[in-house]
Amino acid sequence: MLKKVLVANRGEIAVRIIRACREMGIRTVAVYSEADKNALHTTLADEAICIGPALSQKSYLNMKAILEVACLTGADSIHPGFGFLSENSDFSKMCEEIGIKFIGPTADLIELLGNKSKAKQTMKNAGVPVVPGSEGILNSKEEAIELAKKIKYPVMLKASAGGGGKGIRIANSENELAREYDLVKQEAKLSFNDDSIYLEKVIENPRHVEFQILADEYGNCIHLGERDCSIQRRNQKIIEETPSSIIDEKIREKMGQIVTKAVKEIGYTNAGTIEFLVDKNKNFYFMEMNTRVQVEHPITEMVTDIDIIKEQIKIASGEKLEYKQKDIKINGHSMEARINAENPAKNFMPCPGTITGLHLPGGNGIRVDTAIYADYTIPPTYDSMIAKVIVHGKTRGECISKLKSAVAELVVEGIETNVDFILTILNDEKFIANDYDTSFIESQGG
Repeated sequence: MLKKVLVANRGEIAVRIIRACREMGIRTVAVYSEADKNALHTTLADEAICIGPALSQKSYLNMKAILEVACLTGADSIHPGFGFLSENSDFSKMCEEIGIKFIGPTADLIELLGNKSKAKQTMKNAGVPVVPGSEGILNSKEEAIELAKKIKYPVMLKASAGGGGKGIRIANSENELAREYDLVKQEAKLSFNDDSIYLEKVIENPRHVEFQILADEYGNCIHLGERDCSIQRRNQKIIEETPSSIIDEKIREKMGQIVTKAVKEIGYTNAGTIEFLVDKNKNFYFMEMNTRVQVEHPITEMVTDIDIIKEQIKIASGEKLEYKQKDIKINGHSMEARINAENPAKNFMPCPGTITGLHLPGGNGIRVDTAIYADYTIPPTYDSMIAKVIVHGKTRGECISKLKSAVAELVVEGIETNVDFILTILNDEKFIANDYDTSFIESQGG
């Protein structure tokens, strides 16, 4: 078993990892920026070391500084959480070169699956259904136009190295495609320092469904069911639930078999998520694979009673999976709402500041993952998510009622949050009736 884990992240995911390590008897090292000197993860870890100023590029993305801290403190491993360096193949490779275990897949697989056009081809070769589109990256605007004529509009241009909803634009005509082509390449270059893009047919009114997998270093792989992440704003998830109410047991079994077979074929290890678009006819198409733990992992933990962070650490320690697929049982339903420090009335403008009062909800089947506390000052430098409210119930209806109650009970004074916005969604008749898709928030004017 690993002895000392450096947590190369901040916020609630850093707290989540540190708590899992403490329960496993593993010592932890927190790294933090100057803006995070009073952050909760710095007080929970056994050691905490500042790695630079507030700007991410000079702290949480500073690979050299993080590795120096790992060596200085004797950490034998690094957990990257999500975001920042979690899907950076160079960082994973550097860890390997100096003998520090990167808690995640190999650098080669991160690089392969991080490039969306290559990932799409890899999954296609492994027998996973993919969205019709370009075979690899586009070489010219003319190529994009000719392909769009074949697969029909609307089409979507996407950055190969994309993530977080960036580098994505939809075109409904040849004129729009010609215009958006240059804009997507520019955005891809600015956001990811890689202007390669590819094209896909737009699957209209889809649901966004993803499968959580765990794979050890001995060729064993299981899935922990699916999550429905269709409630999104600008390609950013807001509310997630499991199981998906549009997936029946037959389709779930088929999708599960496909994802585990593909994962085994490519030799993937550790935790990962394979994301699909599911159309109105229940056809499913591979979208991307995330080679890290997901923000929404808690809802899977709630219905399976499996701690995904601990499983990541066990796999990285060289242990075999304790579970076979037949051992995995989905118990009830779970939902998660992401609480952001933002003002929905002002185009969701981030609202950093000092929390002057705080009350977190509780009760049976209610979990809150957060790193905030009373008098904590939220810095303006990082993502606006400040908490996740997670609930578990016997049915979807019970979860909706429980999540409404929990979110309404949450009090965060001193800053603006999206609590009322989330409650509006939870009270929406179409959401309650499970009659929604990825355009839900946009169609409501959000």
